[in-house]
Amino acid sequence: MRNVVIISAHPDDEVLGAGGTLLKHAVAGDNIYWLIITNIAVNTGFSEERVRSRQIEIEEVAKRLRIKKTFKLDYPTMSLSSSSLLTMVPEISKVFEETKPEIIYCLNRSDAHSDHRVVFDAVASCTKSFRYPYIKRVLMYECISETEFAPALPEKAFIPNYYVDISAYLEEKLDIMKLYASELGDHPFPRSLDNIKALAHFRGATAGVQYAEAFQLLKYIDK
Repeated sequence: MRNVVIISAHPDDEVLGAGGTLLKHAVAGDNIYWLIITNIAVNTGFSEERVRSRQIEIEEVAKRLRIKKTFKLDYPTMSLSSSSLLTMVPEISKVFEETKPEIIYCLNRSDAHSDHRVVFDAVASCTKSFRYPYIKRVLMYECISETEFAPALPEKAFIPNYYVDISAYLEEKLDIMKLYASELGDHPFPRSLDNIKALAHFRGATAGVQYAEAFQLLKYIDK
């Protein structure tokens, strides 16, 4: 039994990037913790109804993914900057100290969304082995509609080198993604069920399985 932390800048990142992998962890009996960095609120322009429905979505997704505990830092969405790191790093550190994760899944460092990039920087600050000796594996996941739209520069490339066979879990992943109805659209909108399945099909072909999720492994400590 392993402790796993999945980090989302915004709810839906976790399903898009690692939904099948998280379901596989749950079936294996691992403890899954979900850290959500941002939230929506009435004072940032969202209706009371949308704020309530978003919290219901989070609860339902957590239930479907068999999340042991959900942590919310409640930073305003679409407003993260380098100054956010001053408070975000110690808050993430506190979550890691409580959950003691062996495996961490975080956002890609060069996604098009600036929130994603700030979150990656904060998480990376909390993976030093001399401060967090329980962390053995750190992986970046690709978030459809953000990772593929990052500038096509060598230093910003997402380079998958770790694949998880999710053939048995793809349909459940798609069903869970439907809970985020407002985030989905029809093809060719990037966050379509067709596109999510197509990416899993493409990654599966690379890995020699029917469907897969791809990650970039940043750290693997065998001890």
